[in-house]
Amino acid sequence: MKFTVADLLDQLPAVEALPLPKLEKALGLTQKAEKQQLQIGLEGLTKLGLLEVNEAGVARRQDPELIPARLRCSSKGFCFALREDGGEDIYIRDHQLNHAWNGDRVLVKVTREGGRRRSPEGGVQCILERHTTSLLAQVEQQEERLIATPLDDRLLTAVELPPADASHLQAEQASVVEVLVDRYPVGQFAPQGHVARSLPVNGGETADRDLLLTKHRLHARPQPPRATLKALAAKERTDLTAQPVLLLEPWAGKDAPALPGLGLEEREGGWTLWVHTPAISERYGPGSALDTWLRQQADAFCVGNEWLPLLSPALTKAAAFKAGEAQAALSVALELSPEGQLEHYRFCRSQIKPVAAAGLDALTALAERKPKSRTVPPALKGLKDQLTLLDQLITVTGLLREQRQAAGSLDLNLPLPAIPSLGDLAVPGPDAALEGWMVSLEGHHPLAVLREAVLVAERALGQHLSALALPAIYATNATADAADLNDVARAALALDIPLELSEEGNASAAELATAFASTDRSRALQQQLKAILKPILLSDVPGTHALAGLMGEGAALAPWCCPTLHYADLWNQQMLVVLLTEGKDRPSVRHKTSVDLASDGCHGAIDWPLLAPSQLTPYQEVLEHGLVQRLNGRRRFLAELQGDLLAMVQARQAEPLVGQVLPGVISGVQSYGFFVEVPPSQVEGLVHVSSLKDDWYEYRSRQNRLVGRKNRRTYMLGDQVEVEIQKVDALRHQIDLAVILPEGEEPSEADHSRGAEQREADEEADPFAPIAVLSEV
Repeated sequence: MKFTVADLLDQLPAVEALPLPKLEKALGLTQKAEKQQLQIGLEGLTKLGLLEVNEAGVARRQDPELIPARLRCSSKGFCFALREDGGEDIYIRDHQLNHAWNGDRVLVKVTREGGRRRSPEGGVQCILERHTTSLLAQVEQQEERLIATPLDDRLLTAVELPPADASHLQAEQASVVEVLVDRYPVGQFAPQGHVARSLPVNGGETADRDLLLTKHRLHARPQPPRATLKALAAKERTDLTAQPVLLLEPWAGKDAPALPGLGLEEREGGWTLWVHTPAISERYGPGSALDTWLRQQADAFCVGNEWLPLLSPALTKAAAFKAGEAQAALSVALELSPEGQLEHYRFCRSQIKPVAAAGLDALTALAERKPKSRTVPPALKGLKDQLTLLDQLITVTGLLREQRQAAGSLDLNLPLPAIPSLGDLAVPGPDAALEGWMVSLEGHHPLAVLREAVLVAERALGQHLSALALPAIYATNATADAADLNDVARAALALDIPLELSEEGNASAAELATAFASTDRSRALQQQLKAILKPILLSDVPGTHALAGLMGEGAALAPWCCPTLHYADLWNQQMLVVLLTEGKDRPSVRHKTSVDLASDGCHGAIDWPLLAPSQLTPYQEVLEHGLVQRLNGRRRFLAELQGDLLAMVQARQAEPLVGQVLPGVISGVQSYGFFVEVPPSQVEGLVHVSSLKDDWYEYRSRQNRLVGRKNRRTYMLGDQVEVEIQKVDALRHQIDLAVILPEGEEPSEADHSRGAEQREADEEADPFAPIAVLSEV
């Protein structure tokens, strides 16, 4: 089928009916069979009460009891619906899944309200969009059935295969197969599929990348549509080619996206920081085939030493910044005080000519160079005329960082391990797209410079579009829950970490991070803090952005500086261009006095419509049809992809170490055991509580520790232990560890039996306990 239920619903206006021919055209249905499928879908959705079909066409029926959500299942069979509106997760029992799988977008109805320690329960009423169209699996013979068992144990199903696929039975011990789903489960009928190809398990870095892309269905991305890009005339733009603009290049992977250029001018009473971003959105039309394709791609994906770019090759080539070449840009001049506070700003469509590009080697050489040295290091030879500009950029962005941190923003010392196959993934992006915290970087790092400038530029656009009441996609970042922060604080106090709490007994995330940084358990405690911080989400209304230090009324941040990375930035660029080119700067042509729509000076001075309804309606409609929710879904997908890549790379690093005894640090404690990070790859494995055969261990959740009943030995957060790597499953990212007891403390036979009893007790744990469920998801 060419469309999903979500596609169908997205085409329908919120209030009025849409004629059937227009719906068919919007879904791209031209064949008779396709239109018949639509009729079947409309009948089913009408019976569910989601639609109403009459002579006027097809209309949506609003049912507040049906909640849009995405399913998240664990390997133990526990499933939760993660609400798109950010509400409390809903527990779904297996008989209420109605054939929905992990990752599917669904409509859920709550059947039982939640209690103090229990989540609400509900059932899946409709599957909006299937997440799994293909999967990695192993072929097995079960009596007369040939089935594919998914490697992802969150997919609680098996797929029936045709007899012809029996050739993949034990064909290669070290291989898995890609299975395409031909039919999802219906009633009593199991899902069906067929083997598309076999993939090696131990084929090296390239084969691992293919496995990863196949698992996430990125190995066969759709080709961009043919499109004629618009030429951007230089005469229509502000000429900034005389301004020294630097390109900072932190990434080296194949097809790495281009990042903004920076300029800086000293002025009386402060600085003017310029951020120049490629003018990509001006080269194609909103709602065009290319725009739709970009919206479906949503993001650029880093897969180690390579990138899957967001832009088409033609767009990439047309919009690339190169030193010494004039290029169209969208720019903002940010007027900063001597202390780094944003005072004023002005946007423009510009023409720039970058003077040089600088990477980490150059900026490191600059930082290590003695102040009065006359010699120029080799890494700085091509930047001799820009050294003063580089120094000033590092100084000014350092001031911005101080302002951000003073407002409560978090930098945590949790870098990814230096593993070559991680490639550019080990270098955080300048846009803070996923997390509610930033990795601590030296002030001279290219991304330390870029990300501070980008945050201020995006803050400026957020304030501007919000003040002018124009449609926008905002980035929001809620503060961590006080209860979660207090739990982390209590865990730290149980470890004898000195904390200074407020009069109310609460601690802020920034205060905790500062306290943890100077302790010998810093990494483990910062990981606990990281786990409770809220991710950055997109929204069509402005809101708090804790990472940027924006709180309270008037907080707004609109991403637009990284259009090579995210579609949300492209969309906001489109809105900015419409404002700059089509916005009415006076009530009518008879008025001689106009306002500058490009600057913050126009705020509060406009009492007339800035844009005609025909110019605003397309942007408003696409927001009403769920664009933000889809982009948030793709961001979660991006986070899962990056997490899988990191886990696989770390597991590959651990494989040669099976049987070795290594030092590690306890990074997490749960009722079923504790996790240990083993350097230098920081791979994390589990010491199951049943393997602790020297005693019966009790879990003390408030203190984050396991305590032996007899010997009183404790295992707690941040402890250093010696472990043996016993088993590594790189495909499932599972590392089994065993703790090594001090010499002379071997467990007795009675202790061995206690270990078996403890495993049985652990397996009978309450499936509704929130901590246990979350640790398995």
